[in-house]
Amino acid sequence: MSSLAGSDTPRRTDWRSDRAMRRRQRRRAAESRLKLYGISAIATAVLLLGILVVSLVQTGYQAFVQTMLTVEITLDESQISRDKPFDANWRKIVRDGVKALFPDVARRDERALMSVYSSGMEYIVRDRVIADPSLIGGTVRFAVPASDPIDQLNKGTFRRDVPENQRRVSDKQIAWFDDLAARGLVSLPFNWGLFTNADSRFPELAGLAGAIAGSFYALLVCFALSFPLGIGAAIYLEEFAPKNNWTRLLEVNINNLAAVPSVVFGLLALAVFLGWFGLPRSAPLVGGMTLALMTLPTIIIVTRSALKAVPPSIREAALGVGASKHEMILHHVLPLTMPTVMTGTIIGLAQALGETAPLLLIGMNAFITSAPGGILDQATALPTQVFIWADSPERGFVARTSAAILVLLGFLVVMNGLAIYLHQRLERKW
Repeated sequence: MSSLAGSDTPRRTDWRSDRAMRRRQRRRAAESRLKLYGISAIATAVLLLGILVVSLVQTGYQAFVQTMLTVEITLDESQISRDKPFDANWRKIVRDGVKALFPDVARRDERALMSVYSSGMEYIVRDRVIADPSLIGGTVRFAVPASDPIDQLNKGTFRRDVPENQRRVSDKQIAWFDDLAARGLVSLPFNWGLFTNADSRFPELAGLAGAIAGSFYALLVCFALSFPLGIGAAIYLEEFAPKNNWTRLLEVNINNLAAVPSVVFGLLALAVFLGWFGLPRSAPLVGGMTLALMTLPTIIIVTRSALKAVPPSIREAALGVGASKHEMILHHVLPLTMPTVMTGTIIGLAQALGETAPLLLIGMNAFITSAPGGILDQATALPTQVFIWADSPERGFVARTSAAILVLLGFLVVMNGLAIYLHQRLERKW
């Protein structure tokens, strides 16, 4: 009997035994390995992100400065009519100004001399004179961009000591440029044209103004459609819809839509918005509608999760004081979910800002030389502008491609930072 009673007594563990100490050491080692895995994962992610940013900065920083050449141009009233300034021979006017700097240049070398300056110089001079007709009749100093090869020469992209037939700049052009630099007519200011100019065939004149405006209008349309529709759909599914097989099937399809590749939405927009509805191609309206299709499932999922997180006591208290169901939702439940909903919406818009494939399919990669004035005008977007410049053969577009990526990443960081700020500022605790 005593042996049987003794068998039912729980055996005490000696925590000071060698076996227990080895077990504790294994647990501590496992915990240390888990921490090490986490630190290694974070360090790897930070390292890869750092490599990406550093490589973009090394390639793209040159696009943020532009070689400018100063030239004095005589705006003779006999050559420029104040009533019809567009009829003036602006090419001859700017050529005369350049030739005045190098009067000894032979006629056969004039084309090479003009290639030192940007091909858009005549349009820059013309637009400034049209904007300020009081300049007509005098001699005005203009700062115009250098051509892309000269710009690359000034930035040290290629070496001067390589054979002449292996570089785009001739020895004469290098000598002319050095002469301009010796006279103090060369400068390297910040390239505001990268943000104020639209796209151009000439790298030294190409900018992101059209792409930024196109992305803004597309995101505006995307927000105007996806935000109210997403919140309305989430409220219905969470608060009003009956829990049956049909609603469960609808929920599964919404979750699946959030994982559908973006190119599928582009094909859908190409067939429906452009094919059936006949909406204008390359317009921010179509781009925004396409991005709204992509963002809508994310907003619905985030809003439903936020609605589920609201304690039932808030609903019961609102109904208990006489509020109707829709008053309970609009005045009590929905305001508590807005910080999370706004955060999810901004993150969804940030993701839509970086999408390229659907915008390519609806034609928002066209060559547009002016910024859009509305949602129906033809436009590009920041990711499609990156795609266009990356496909260009000119050397100057290499730096501008990296610069455009940095600008796009900057917008994404700002939007994600805004989402975090709004969530912390508007968050309510209960």
